[in-house]
Amino acid sequence: MDFKMIIEFLIDLELNNNRYWFRENKSRYDAARATFEQFLGVLLPMLQEMDPSLEDISVKQSIFRIYRDVRFSKNKAPYKNNFGAFISHGGRKSPYAGYYIHLEPDRSFIGGGIYKPDSIVLKALRNEIFESTDEFKKIISEKSFLQYFHKINGEKLKLAPKGFPKDFGDIELLKYKSYTVTHSLKNDFLLQPDVYKKIIPIFKKQKKFNDFLNRAVNRVYSNS
Repeated sequence: MDFKMIIEFLIDLELNNNRYWFRENKSRYDAARATFEQFLGVLLPMLQEMDPSLEDISVKQSIFRIYRDVRFSKNKAPYKNNFGAFISHGGRKSPYAGYYIHLEPDRSFIGGGIYKPDSIVLKALRNEIFESTDEFKKIISEKSFLQYFHKINGEKLKLAPKGFPKDFGDIELLKYKSYTVTHSLKNDFLLQPDVYKKIIPIFKKQKKFNDFLNRAVNRVYSNS
């Protein structure tokens, strides 16, 4: 996989994030995207073997567009400076926890979980953690998990979420607005010829985390 070509394109795009430059370099974008899709095409079957809930998912359902929606953003740059994909049951817009891949010069990472779920799913996640706290703490404190994922990411409430006791001993675990984890990747990591074989073991360490979250999501959709 020619990740060097992807990185070089994204570096140039960051320096020239405008429609004129993009049109002039559309062939470079097409080649970079095709390489990313090829990479996902190799990685996806490996993930599906590891996590059967992904068996009906395709690369097309998982990859994000490079075009930004600038309507409500102060940043009017028309293009993202990265390639991204979210591989999850139901595709990239799914409410389920999944596996995320982010390629960006000097800021690449993999990880996943559930990012900014709606209020119903978020309450279900908090309920699941409240009811099975020891199980969740065991997952996120396992040595093999912490080797790659050091903490849960994202914003937190300042106070206890509504509907939960303020004196709950692990109330901090319920304050998150997202339940995601990330593992940074150096550019050199991506340039290894068998990079996908090195990514899969990291995702394997994340699977229990995803499974726990998806148990909560399944409760929402099995009752709807």
